[in-house]
Amino acid sequence: MVATTDITTADGAVRGLRGRRVSRWRSIPFAAPPVGELRFRAPQPVQPWTGVRDATHFGFAAMQHRRGAQIGPRQQQPTGEDCLTLNVTAPNKPAATARPVMVFIHGGGYLLGTSALRLYSGSRLALLGDVIVVSVNYRLGAFGYVDFSEYSTPAHRFDNNLGLRDQVAALEWVRDNIAAFGGDPGNVTIFGESAGAHAVLALMATPAAAGLFHRAISQSPPADWGPSQADAALFARRCVEQLGAGAGDGAQALLTATPNRIRSAVDHAVSAVMRDQPGLFPVAPQVDGDYLPLPIIDAFAGGSAHGVPLIIGTNRDEGTLFSRFDDTLPTTPERMRRLLRQVGGDAETRVLGAYPGFPKPRVAVRAGGDFTFWRPSVEVMSGHSRYAPTYAYRYDFAPRALQLAGFGATHALDLIPVFGATATPFGRALSAAGGQRAFNSVSEQFQRNWLSFARTGAPLAAWPAYTEDERATMIIDSPQRVEFDPERAKRLAWQGIRVPALA
Repeated sequence: MVATTDITTADGAVRGLRGRRVSRWRSIPFAAPPVGELRFRAPQPVQPWTGVRDATHFGFAAMQHRRGAQIGPRQQQPTGEDCLTLNVTAPNKPAATARPVMVFIHGGGYLLGTSALRLYSGSRLALLGDVIVVSVNYRLGAFGYVDFSEYSTPAHRFDNNLGLRDQVAALEWVRDNIAAFGGDPGNVTIFGESAGAHAVLALMATPAAAGLFHRAISQSPPADWGPSQADAALFARRCVEQLGAGAGDGAQALLTATPNRIRSAVDHAVSAVMRDQPGLFPVAPQVDGDYLPLPIIDAFAGGSAHGVPLIIGTNRDEGTLFSRFDDTLPTTPERMRRLLRQVGGDAETRVLGAYPGFPKPRVAVRAGGDFTFWRPSVEVMSGHSRYAPTYAYRYDFAPRALQLAGFGATHALDLIPVFGATATPFGRALSAAGGQRAFNSVSEQFQRNWLSFARTGAPLAAWPAYTEDERATMIIDSPQRVEFDPERAKRLAWQGIRVPALA
């Protein structure tokens, strides 16, 4: 017989699975299903239920291409619009005081991904650090990050920044309910990787998120993603055109088209933009002057981002994954040159001069990864360090097999040690050619620093805070070390360069 455990939330009781050391509750709703009349609307309150709701199984992943919702070998989670749910993992051992809470936001370019991925359950983090781990779903792509507000009618309003609003609603649920699971609503750390890391920064720049979290960790954020109002409106028109509609019948098309038809139309529009303008990603939180008042980098530079402690960093070889499997970044010589010419001025001469060996393919890959992830992260850490404790890192370690394959410390590799999965079958496969002991050591570094930060607001004592004078950066490797202003020449070459506007 499978053991279960019931918890009463503000909306009703939920039944989870009680394992030997941790209990898990899956797909708890934090907002009403955004279906029917609620499609393209801001998240609405959950309708309370009677009885006990089954939270032993996952529900739907957000609408996306089916490959994004793969959660195991030949195993895919169903997708649907009814996706606004979260998962909770908690240690079974009684605690004398309320536990710190770590809320994970998954990545996937705001187009793909799910909180149901087994890696994200957080069991090892929960046990090692005696914390509660929450992972959240949010609307993706067409349904979460395209601003269709121009098509609002007297009968139906289309809201913007829906995925960002979903994340705020999830954090409000944590504030109101996590104590029932043994968590401390006054000690919440948000953390995420890639688009999830961008979401962490966007939440820090969102006034509505004030007070909902107390520390933040951003792993490989493409920090200056975020179309202006004008760019968001232009892109939305292109998406509606892909649906075969225009200004007069756009609202009807958006409300009556099937979810897959809308998803496909937006995916085609995204592909066209990224083909024509390397480095520009149009599906992201919109800078609307209201819900997200300022571009993220500007919010950090000016001190309007929430002044909570922040860990932020990138991986040394971010671009290699994309150059092999997801050819969307400016990781070829031709696309990098085209990007820098769109930036204008002396950008091409200045940046390429900082990358000796360009246009060799491996150098172009490094430049494309740096442009997308490292360049804007440096601007965020610089800005935030003026106002709040900031800790910078670079993840350098790669098992021998990944080095031999030319991946190195590529994008998303850090998720394995952060979640303590180096000893899983997948983690051991990565270390089959050597490096298992070092990989385990790196995992311990990550987890103990992340857990110390979640509990106290600071990583372990060996990690100095980042300042603009010294730019101390923890190099997470085997062994770890601290470097001051690493890659200074490249940092200066990228200074002031931003993602171009939509053409």
